[in-house]
Amino acid sequence: QVQLVESGGGLVQAGGSLRLSCAASGRTLSTLAMGWFRQAPEKERELVSAIGRSVWTGYSTYYADSVKGRFTISGDNAKNTVYLQMNNLKPEDTAVYYCAAKTGYYSASELPRVDFDSWGQGTQVTVSS
Repeated sequence: QVQLVESGGGLVQAGGSLRLSCAASGRTLSTLAMGWFRQAPEKERELVSAIGRSVWTGYSTYYADSVKGRFTISGDNAKNTVYLQMNNLKPEDTAVYYCAAKTGYYSASELPRVDFDSWGQGTQVTVSS
């Protein structure tokens, strides 16, 4: 089982930036697909971004349409940590953000459908208008 600890949430004005961090333990980051989900009040949890490695094609990333061009996912294997850089934040980005992990190798087309099975505790992101 992978243990995940998120940090970096907070309150920011619209147009501002935040960087979320997710420290993983129990497995090496390079053997995991990692995802960032968010859940706003009275809304379903949605996949915001994911990163994974395919044996054949190397690392791939996925972004939801709502965050493309504003959010960037990255990983630091030395720190076993994945990040979500969020720029030009909007009030509709307000949600609890969760980090998730799944052991295995996944192609770009598979990333949006990964059945993540390890979850962090979540971190609140609030964007004021």
